[in-house]
Amino acid sequence: MAKSKGKKVNPIVAYFRSTRAELKKVRWPTLREGWTMTKIVLLVTFAMAIFLGTLDFLFGWLLGQIIAGKVVFMVLGVLLAAGLIAAVYFVGRAEEV
Repeated sequence: MAKSKGKKVNPIVAYFRSTRAELKKVRWPTLREGWTMTKIVLLVTFAMAIFLGTLDFLFGWLLGQIIAGKVVFMVLGVLLAAGLIAAVYFVGRAEEV
């Protein structure tokens, strides 16, 4: 951006000018593409809500059984915790490679 002699450029005005120039370069999606992407986002959001809600319900139920003192569920909880820790460990190792 060229400056005039002795005249300072207002940084706020310069920011908005450069932002406007960048927005002209953007390839905006068509209406059909926008609706398709919106449907995908809604579908993934809905699927994750169901998945996380199911996990929450199962873990809550398992914790209730453990608190009730049922030994079988205590063992199951320990095995589940060990499995989750092992999965996190192996995923971390795979990312290092």
